[in-house]
Amino acid sequence: MTDNSRLRLLLVENDTQTIGLVRKMLEDHFPAVQVLCRTTLAEAAIIDLSQIDLVLSIMGLPDGTGLDLLARLLRQRPDLPVVLVTDIGVTETAVEAIRRGAYDYIVKTRDYLPAIPLVVEKNLAIWRTKQENLRLTRQVARTLEQVRIKNHQLEGLVHELETMAATDPLTGLVNRRAFGQAMEQSFAESMRYGHDLACIMIDLDRFKQLNDTLGHQHGDDVLQHTAHVLKAYCRRCDIAGGFGGDEFILLLPETDATTAESVANRISEQFSVDTGQLYSVGQSLHQLTMSMGLATLSLTKPSSPEQLIAHADNALYRAKKTNRTCVIVSEPSALPSGPTRGNLVGHASPVSPPSASITTP
Repeated sequence: MTDNSRLRLLLVENDTQTIGLVRKMLEDHFPAVQVLCRTTLAEAAIIDLSQIDLVLSIMGLPDGTGLDLLARLLRQRPDLPVVLVTDIGVTETAVEAIRRGAYDYIVKTRDYLPAIPLVVEKNLAIWRTKQENLRLTRQVARTLEQVRIKNHQLEGLVHELETMAATDPLTGLVNRRAFGQAMEQSFAESMRYGHDLACIMIDLDRFKQLNDTLGHQHGDDVLQHTAHVLKAYCRRCDIAGGFGGDEFILLLPETDATTAESVANRISEQFSVDTGQLYSVGQSLHQLTMSMGLATLSLTKPSSPEQLIAHADNALYRAKKTNRTCVIVSEPSALPSGPTRGNLVGHASPVSPPSASITTP
């Protein structure tokens, strides 16, 4: 709709004298107004409403009522401003017209004609306000949708950055810092609810010899495959992390020593089979296996997450010194008080001999 200087109004009225008076009132009030006049509902209903700014209609038409016309017009253009002129004593009909979508009504009194231009101007202003509100609403909706999309993208980037910050890029396992955070949370929950918590330290036997013999690329392949094996045997609640170099660490919530030892043995056996299949070439040089140290809350009664890791770490130290290719489970006696590696009384669980070996060309 244009401003009031260029208006197209539809007047639906079947009295010729009234048409002339209303037209004059409108043309005197608005500088450049075009008033289209129709005398019946049928004539008014075929007007191109996209070019009409406002409709002014009487209630009593030869072929229908103003309410009938209102319904026809609003089906074609729901936002069209329609003002109905009613006779005195039919206020209820006028109210019903408002309920059905008319903008306003004028009661036909003796001197109602001078009020018509003011009513038209008021309802045009209302229409413009509604259109502006609708435009702003749509603009706000578009802006909110853009913000939602940007927030979603930002959340994805934040999650990606958090994952990158918590993940070792070579193995895809959580790094030592992220593991420490998970360990603190799991330790606190286990202490609070009385659940057991198992920690397994893992070291790859003869890994340095592999690097020196076959090169670092083969060493990286082994570390990546180790991570793959650990993930395969971890539940959703378990945490597998890198602990530096060829050392790994597992955290198994709500897991006792017997269950954790069984998991450790299956991991070690699978690792030996898989790495043997991947690297068995030429003359046999040495076997690549795992040594593991295991500690649990119920067995060693650590006072802190760091002490539980220390118990598992010292069990691993004993496994490396004792036999390699085995799992040492910590026992309560002679436990170290800190993270320093040292002697640890425990029992060794031998792992089945590997079915393949690492060889050089």
